[in-house]
Amino acid sequence: MREKDRYVPTRFMAETSHYDKDKADYAVNFIQLLSHTKGTWAGKKFELIPWQEQIIRDVFGVVKENGYRQFNTAYIEIPKKQGKSELAAAVALFLLCGDGEQRAEIYGCAADRAQASIVFEVAADMVRMCPALNRRCKILASQKRIHYLPTNSFYQVLSAEAYSKHGFNIHGVVFDELHTQPNRKLFDVMTKGSGDARMQPLYFLITTAGTDTNSICYETHEKALDIMNGRKHDETFYPVIYGADINDDWTDPEVWKKANPSLGITVGIDKVEAACESAKQNPGEENSFRQLRLNQWVKQVVRWMPMEKWDACAFPVNSEALEGRVCYGGLDLSSTTDLTAFVLVFPPGSEDEPYYVLPYFWVPEETLELRVKRDHVPYDIWERQGFIKTTEGNVVHYGFIEQFIAELGEKYNIREIAFDRWGAVQMVQNLEGMGFTVVPMGQGFVSMSPPTKELMKLTLEKKIAHGGHPVLRWNMDNICIRTDPAGNIKADKAKSTEKIDGAIALIMALDRALRCGQGEVTESVYDERGILFI
Repeated sequence: MREKDRYVPTRFMAETSHYDKDKADYAVNFIQLLSHTKGTWAGKKFELIPWQEQIIRDVFGVVKENGYRQFNTAYIEIPKKQGKSELAAAVALFLLCGDGEQRAEIYGCAADRAQASIVFEVAADMVRMCPALNRRCKILASQKRIHYLPTNSFYQVLSAEAYSKHGFNIHGVVFDELHTQPNRKLFDVMTKGSGDARMQPLYFLITTAGTDTNSICYETHEKALDIMNGRKHDETFYPVIYGADINDDWTDPEVWKKANPSLGITVGIDKVEAACESAKQNPGEENSFRQLRLNQWVKQVVRWMPMEKWDACAFPVNSEALEGRVCYGGLDLSSTTDLTAFVLVFPPGSEDEPYYVLPYFWVPEETLELRVKRDHVPYDIWERQGFIKTTEGNVVHYGFIEQFIAELGEKYNIREIAFDRWGAVQMVQNLEGMGFTVVPMGQGFVSMSPPTKELMKLTLEKKIAHGGHPVLRWNMDNICIRTDPAGNIKADKAKSTEKIDGAIALIMALDRALRCGQGEVTESVYDERGILFI
């Protein structure tokens, strides 16, 4: 039985909307008159795979009372080799040639011109292979542009590296691999108001999972999940996510089938099996397999902290209730133009109490906006929310930080402050002059491995409370671990994808808390049970 004969309308249909079978059939039939352009499928008619047909019928067949489409944004997240580019090209051509829109402006967007050209080249070949469209379209290959002559409409490639900010009157946008966008500028320009003059603009976003959880793609991914799980409601947004759950066994063929709806059609299970076997043999490939084959959001090549476990330790931390308590500090000064972190760790006062964590971060005030643009990280939002402090000027003002730590010393019983012994000598001397005990700590395996492993153990046992601090969470999510032949580990700043200064400061503070506890430096958790091996 054909998909259209057993079509089940999307559960995201609004109460005032309805399914128009004629409109859906028209879109499906238009696309299925096109031809595949590559490989063994080249020249064959584009017969929509069931998951593709469901999307086309939902997006183009669900209409409001006035007859216009309900959905103006479709977010499709799916693993590689599932037919994304072909579907995106077909949708672009339907918006250009089949939607009946006069002077329609359709844009194909990606991170760079080469990426944006992938869908365009597929669309151009589809036009060349369809006599009816080939007669009515003019392809300007050098400009990456297709004109549809009957309605004076065009399809134009744009990229994040070069685009105009004015004059768009958008009927359709196809974003290919949204996760590769370096920032949100192009996305905002293309989706925020540029289609207001059209009755039914469509923003078709199609992507594989990415790695940057501070990106516009991850923001959209989270919105899609919220809508799918009933936490948010947006009648104009159509979400589709195919992927493995975080706790799924990534080596299980049943999980592969769940994440890859085109398995056995556009990609053979033998190819996925071979990629899985390679990832088993080389752990460095595991995250790549999870991201590209199972559509999971992962961070860097070698994973360390399971973020669902870290998030489970976001117990509230009452800074006022901790006043007067014994604690230990970790100070990572980084460079004068970068992120500086100071973290306090409060050892448990009883067996059922966790280690409480209070983190503090600073960046130079004058470079804040530049840093947001350069790093694609929401420092400005964190600063407004109070999670990051700024110091005057274009470099970190160490005097400001020294005074801040001095004020913390009046509230809390800071027994020791650990710091990278290759750090700023002058600041250490100033802190000592204020009466603090400052302890140098090497950054090699011998010094860093025990507290790093202990941090993991405390996290897994939910014996640490960090209050869900977003900057510290970002740092933890960025950690890449290096291991020596003896099994010792340490966080590697060079290999980690982003900043980990807060994590380093936490590990150093935790080391002092583990060694000293509530009392004097006489015994430590290391003395009681030895160094933890994981």
